[in-house]
Amino acid sequence: MIIKTYLRPALVSFVLLSAVTGFLYPLAVTGVGQGLFPRQAAGSLIEREGKAVGSELIGQNFSEARYFWGRPSATGPMSNNAGGSSGSNQGPLNPALAEAVKARIEALRAADPDNKLPIPADLVTASSSGLDPHITMAAARYQLARVARERGLPAAEIERLIAAHTAERDLAVLGEPRVNVLTLNLALDAASKKQ
Repeated sequence: MIIKTYLRPALVSFVLLSAVTGFLYPLAVTGVGQGLFPRQAAGSLIEREGKAVGSELIGQNFSEARYFWGRPSATGPMSNNAGGSSGSNQGPLNPALAEAVKARIEALRAADPDNKLPIPADLVTASSSGLDPHITMAAARYQLARVARERGLPAAEIERLIAAHTAERDLAVLGEPRVNVLTLNLALDAASKKQ
């Protein structure tokens, strides 16, 4: 009696819900994603010469002076690790955060000692995901002179490339304009080859 009254309906519900939430729903969402947004569902990968060089959605670590530098990453065990997306969880009074910011400021100043502009916060602090592929317009402008000098390109050409790789506010009101560092750096490589 107990089995028919309680156990059987519980088992049937468990099996049905497991099938719906563990198989049918993920299959439907994957199918819709692949059908309507195939590029995004595949990771928004960027390819050069038939080889994937990165994703528009995940930052990369650029440290050479001829490239624009992105936001620092707090992911572990290596920077920009998509499998370990997380912030540092360090508060503003944490000495480790203060030391990391100080080191980043020193690296930026060493790469461009003549630059007296204030350093934008997004060049010295990680995003909450640790994977942000974008920088602000202020961060791009801060690095413009260094990149132009290192590449031997006119500043106006680099400004044009920055504008071409800037995404405007979402829905015209959300967020701020932002520059995708990977696509900008790939465009810089292409522009340098043409020269």
